[in-house]
Amino acid sequence: QVQLVESGGGSVQAGGSLRLSCETSGSIFRFNGMGWYRQAPGKQRELVAAISSSGRINYADSVKGRFTISRDNAKSTVILQMGSLKPEDTAVYYCNAFSGGLNYWGQGTQVTVSS
Repeated sequence: QVQLVESGGGSVQAGGSLRLSCETSGSIFRFNGMGWYRQAPGKQRELVAAISSSGRINYADSVKGRFTISRDNAKSTVILQMGSLKPEDTAVYYCNAFSGGLNYWGQGTQVTVSS
């Protein structure tokens, strides 16, 4: 059973920073990749950033230059460092892992950015 446990959400003023962490049991390399998605009220869930098992990274255009995804292999953790936050970044952020055509999701963590 795959468990993804997120932490680090919260409220911050525009221009501030937050760090999200996603921890899973076992090696993160058993997945083809891991990433972060977000869903704002009334909107579809969208990809924020992803990192493949080979280390290839992909960002949404809206967060390029502001967010950084990384992984701590020893701790089986994927981290999303978010900077220069904007009110439009407000959403529930979900950790995702994918492997063998299957997607696994964390419970979500709220990020609220006030102007």
